[in-house]
Amino acid sequence: MKIALASDHAAVDERLALAAHLRAAGHDVTDHGCAPGESVDYPDYGARVARAVAGGQAERGILICGTGIGICMAAGKVHGIRAATVHDAFTAEMCRRHNDANVMCMGARVHAAAAIQRLADIFVATPFDGGRHATRVAKIMALEENGASVTS
Repeated sequence: MKIALASDHAAVDERLALAAHLRAAGHDVTDHGCAPGESVDYPDYGARVARAVAGGQAERGILICGTGIGICMAAGKVHGIRAATVHDAFTAEMCRRHNDANVMCMGARVHAAAAIQRLADIFVATPFDGGRHATRVAKIMALEENGASVTS
């Protein structure tokens, strides 16, 4: 799978370990930064990965900042992105199964590197269930298109 990956300065070590882990598993990983020792703004890196996914250069994106929250907010502003902050194995699985999340966000100050790798494995391996969930995801995307309520 083609995966776009980035972090801010709070998660450089975790990102580099995750990139190596994903490559060892056979994935095509594009690392969008940031450089070690560089202090950066997480919205810039969230946008890089989100644009890569939205533009078709990657099938999925994984972002890491201190908490996973800010970088998720930034990524979610890019048209076509369904970003989810993941906290555990259940949310890593369900964001894919029920929400068809295409970008997963995590916090390096919340999870150890081994947990980040485990959650990424779940996110990458889990399919979208479709069915009734496809209707709900379509409603999410309709909100993105016009900002209006999607209920009748």
